[in-house]
Amino acid sequence: METTSERGASAEDRAAAALMAAGYSIVARNWSCDTGELDLVARERDVLVFVEVRSRVDDAHGRAAQMVSVGKQKKVTRVAGMYLMLERPRFQQARFDVVAVTGESVEIIRDAWRL
Repeated sequence: METTSERGASAEDRAAAALMAAGYSIVARNWSCDTGELDLVARERDVLVFVEVRSRVDDAHGRAAQMVSVGKQKKVTRVAGMYLMLERPRFQQARFDVVAVTGESVEIIRDAWRL
């Protein structure tokens, strides 16, 4: 039986693989600062993408993508701001994607929310 952290790491591995298969490049995994952590930072062409990974065993209690509350969106947005300030990546565009891992399914939701 997997622990919660093992299940989360497995979901992030599957999310990264799905993103790479879709043409993204992974820039960072589990980037953290005092403000919080970003699951994945990726690049799709000339766009920097901050990725929140959500996983569920099944849809019985709601879809994984629905687990990204407005509060969580604000927190990820704040941490992304810190990433931009500290890492100074050279991208003119950025967006927020969610990768929902539900059972064997992996769904990439592009532009899941806006600033």
